[in-house]
Amino acid sequence: MNAVPPGGTIGILGGGQLGRMLALAAARLGLKTHIYSPETDAPAFQVSTALTCAAFDDKAALENFAAACDVVTFEFENVPARTVDIIAASRPMFPSAATLAVTQDRFEEKSFVASLGLKTAPFRKVDGGKDVDVPAPSILKTRRFGYDGKGQAKVANATDLARAFESFRRAPCILEGFVDFEFEASMIAARGRDGAIAAYDPPENIHQDHILRRSIVPSRLTEAQSGEAKAIAKKIADALDYVGVLAVELFVTKDALLVNEIAPRVHNSGHWTIEACLTSQFEQHIRAVAGWPLGDPARHSDAVMDNLIGAETDDWRALAAGGGALHLYGKSESRPGRKMGHVTYLKAMTAAR
Repeated sequence: MNAVPPGGTIGILGGGQLGRMLALAAARLGLKTHIYSPETDAPAFQVSTALTCAAFDDKAALENFAAACDVVTFEFENVPARTVDIIAASRPMFPSAATLAVTQDRFEEKSFVASLGLKTAPFRKVDGGKDVDVPAPSILKTRRFGYDGKGQAKVANATDLARAFESFRRAPCILEGFVDFEFEASMIAARGRDGAIAAYDPPENIHQDHILRRSIVPSRLTEAQSGEAKAIAKKIADALDYVGVLAVELFVTKDALLVNEIAPRVHNSGHWTIEACLTSQFEQHIRAVAGWPLGDPARHSDAVMDNLIGAETDDWRALAAGGGALHLYGKSESRPGRKMGHVTYLKAMTAAR
């Protein structure tokens, strides 16, 4: 499979802020992008070379889209399997349909991670809301289509579980034991078509109302823990024969690193790499799916990335004067809990580091 040369076109399924930043990174490398999204006001449409606004089940639109691209990727993992099948029939698709089959289902994902000998919270599948032994406390999550705290509820007993299960409209679920962690971290890593791995320094992540609020680099992970986190990401990526950037979300306990979730895409906790690294996670993903050599992920600055959520971007003048690297996503409407942008603050690393 030949690499996509400058002037070639990368197809991106999904038109949110991740697609937007992927398109901007591709342009820097002389590559075109074609965004496919059902949303008429998709933020990525504003910066892409070409666009298709159509439903994910529109076979004719998908085939025309694929024909206009050299390779196709996605900016969110909940792409319908049928959509992927239509694209993959005529164009290379990275990450693969097999990867999506694992990562779109929380139970399958946890089972896959455990099969690699990696540590997770205790878990079991839940297909009914009654007669389930519930360790207190636990987290009930829908197996599919959950993000930013959606599709999950804390439960302490069987009554709580039954109530939560009904609120999820009896969708298949997974019950996870609560983890007493010290903090959360993530590992952002890229794997090329040739199997090469490039991993970033793992950020420490702070969440509020289940939404990422801040990522900090360097994190409190020790050098040994950082090495372990990179080994975990490599083990997962190699087992999936992965191509592109993936994120592994981690719980850091006193004794271990536990895998919480895998995100088969560029990730919110890696946005700081745009300013603080030689090669951002977005450029790295484009390089990987296009078949280019991976870039250097070295970090040249300490960084703090803050998400801008809901109405926090309304006073954009103050943000623009705030001294950080400001990114606004071009979304037409701010809503509570909606990610509207982010800002990254840099500090040069000390000579001691």
